This record gives sequence, structure tokens and C-alpha cells, in this order.
Amino acid sequence: MSRRKPLPPLPPEGPEPPPTPDELGGELGAVEIPVDGNLDLHLFQPRDVKDLVTEYVWACRQKGVLDVRIIHGKGTGALRRTVQSLLPTLPEVESFRTASEADGGWGATWVRLKPL
Repeated sequence: MSRRKPLPPLPPEGPEPPPTPDELGGELGAVEIPVDGNLDLHLFQPRDVKDLVTEYVWACRQKGVLDVRIIHGKGTGALRRTVQSLLPTLPEVESFRTASEADGGWGATWVRLKPL
């Protein structure tokens, strides 16, 4: 029977991961979103979507951006349903429709806002 050499120690795992929201007291802080008529919801938690869309639509209208594309992704369609059920309740919204294939297909919604 031969004796095997002991394995070398494992290297360090690399940099420490960023702190969790709980470690920071619950909130990561405000995120600055450009008000350019394109809102990509992939970057946000589903629980934040209603407030985010409401605030973004309001901010776009204030800046005179009346055509807004909300990118919710295709996935299961849950986020799309959330967005499209919220839009008719917002007083700023004139109309909305599913985007064309070139603009994201059923993974995005175009919103037309009422002018000020």
C-alpha cells in the first residue's frame, strides 16, 4: 500500500461578497434611473415594480417624455401582467400596447402618456 501525499491547502476564495440588505439595515439606498423613456425592470425586485413604474411614468411625463417603453421580459408573463394591470389605473397613461418584435415583442410594453 502506498502512502499518498497530503493535499495542498485550498487557495483563498477571493474577495468578500458585498453586504446584504439586512447587513446594511434593510435598504441599499436610492438608485438613480435615467428618465429617457426606457425602463428595464430586469434590474429590480418584483415587489418594487408597482411603485417603480408609477414613479417612472410620472417622472417621464414631467420631463415631457410621452412615449415610454417598459421592458419586463418574457419569462412567465407575471411581470407583464402586473405592469399591464397597473397602467390603466395611472392618470398619466393615455394608452399602452405590447411592443413590436423589433422593440422587444411581448417582453416589453409601450406606454403613451397624456401631455401636461
